[in-house]
Amino acid sequence: MIKKKIYGDTVRERLLAGRRDKMHRFTLADRRVRGVILHGTKLVSEMRANHELGILETLILGYGYLGALLLSSSLKGAERLVLEIVCDGPLRGLSVEASAFGEVRGYLREKHLPVTAPLESFDLTPFWGKGILSVTRHLEEAKTPFTGRVELSSGSLALNLAHYSLQSEQTPSSYSLSVRFDKHGGLVGAGGLLVQALPGADDALLAGLEAKVNALPRLGQEFADKVTPEAFVLSYFGEYDPEFTGDKRVDFMCHCRPERFLASLNVLAPEELADLVANGPYPLVLTCANCNTAYEYTREEVERAHGSQRPKNL
Repeated sequence: MIKKKIYGDTVRERLLAGRRDKMHRFTLADRRVRGVILHGTKLVSEMRANHELGILETLILGYGYLGALLLSSSLKGAERLVLEIVCDGPLRGLSVEASAFGEVRGYLREKHLPVTAPLESFDLTPFWGKGILSVTRHLEEAKTPFTGRVELSSGSLALNLAHYSLQSEQTPSSYSLSVRFDKHGGLVGAGGLLVQALPGADDALLAGLEAKVNALPRLGQEFADKVTPEAFVLSYFGEYDPEFTGDKRVDFMCHCRPERFLASLNVLAPEELADLVANGPYPLVLTCANCNTAYEYTREEVERAHGSQRPKNL
């Protein structure tokens, strides 16, 4: 993976941004509720630069990155999950993978959305249309991945994730996702929040917390104003006696490599691969969908890797 633009103009800014991008776990109400608050300004900014996205596309894929990371907060070891949406709207959907290490990558199925007039609201229903949200978990103790699916019920990804958690995992949950831009279209803050029931949480407690989450100020703006995740939780959930239980770094990261992409040409039919080796086009450019890194290969590199597929008479 090659990051096209590293967040921050100086080494100090980059270090500080890297330290701020974290996922903090906490409990509320005598451990009857678990919470996760995520600072993701740096990773969403780097995602935007790599995928070369406009404001609307950054907003939607940024929500996907933040949502997938919140979903991944209970993973362990080498576990990972994939959040996917397939829909019939102009967006067509998205695919985002997040791991227990706090790494996230993914893409929009349509990265240039048709917008002919200023948006009157952040209701994204016209861009989603009808569709299916699925979460596939690759767990250490499971022999095969498990996939849960629900129909899209809203134009809000946060509400769709809450719907998924309740319907597919029978866990009442509230999500908040926020990506904030300045007046010039620059991304200045991104974050997410998950509040989820644990055994012992009654309906009254959950209803109060849901109302609290819905009334919260936008995390993206709070983080742009340099409010820390810990201060945010203590300020708005103090009445529920929050206890922080750990944190971990999060990062926009893809482990694609040029040699792996070159080897992937073996999926082509023998005659197609032979024609490609012989005729190119060169330089051959292969692009990773998950991070938009483009790898270029010369004729010599392709022939060294796949020369045996070249027809004998060429």
